[in-house]
Amino acid sequence: MSKENRQQTAIVTGAAKGIGRAIAVELARVGYYVVINYLSDKKGAEQTLALVQAAGSEGETAGFDVRDAGQTGQLIDAVAERLGGIDVLINNAGIIHDGLFMMMEAQNWQSVVDTSLTGFYNMTRPVIEKMVRQRSGVVVSISSASSLLPNRGQANYAAAKAGLNAASRVVASEVARLGIRVNVVAPGLIETDMIDDAPKDHIKTLIPMARIGKPEEVAKVVSFLCSDAASYMTGQILSVNGGMC
Repeated sequence: MSKENRQQTAIVTGAAKGIGRAIAVELARVGYYVVINYLSDKKGAEQTLALVQAAGSEGETAGFDVRDAGQTGQLIDAVAERLGGIDVLINNAGIIHDGLFMMMEAQNWQSVVDTSLTGFYNMTRPVIEKMVRQRSGVVVSISSASSLLPNRGQANYAAAKAGLNAASRVVASEVARLGIRVNVVAPGLIETDMIDDAPKDHIKTLIPMARIGKPEEVAKVVSFLCSDAASYMTGQILSVNGGMC
């Protein structure tokens, strides 16, 4: 089935809630069939699917661990074969285990790096193989302002997301001539459960726009990067952070 004769497909990792959910819904709104990845929150993924359908499209939930190359490879092969290809990959899955570096346990370092950075490899490498055959495709990875600005207690998260930035720029340069675009969105403080315990009133004083962002505001930027309107953009890191420098 040719790309022109099928609905375009997007995979969004970590889409059971937060930014991932908002991205899944926004891509559904512009016509994508959305594969909604989750690790353990099946109920949340099903709620995302209901929102995808309410936005006028269809999709499915897919429970797998982005840290597991076997699981990711099987899912990607199955989706590509059944739906005729993969047009968009959104690497959104990520976790935090904050703490001062001198007191950080090895497992808290490794789990954060494995989810954001190794997860990027496990998902992107096999998807890129499919996209090369199609001579088209878009990869957008969700990084963080922490990858660009020092944030005490997040050495593991910053390292993982900075690695994601660098890897994305290299991959973008490797596949640009093959019709594939690879970009990064680096959100600042966004209203998700990751900042539930943060001192929000104090945080707002550090943001030039004096407010915390919404997941939908990140999703709109991601949708733009997936669209033909961004057809000459690749290898870029776009900050969505209310003006934080």
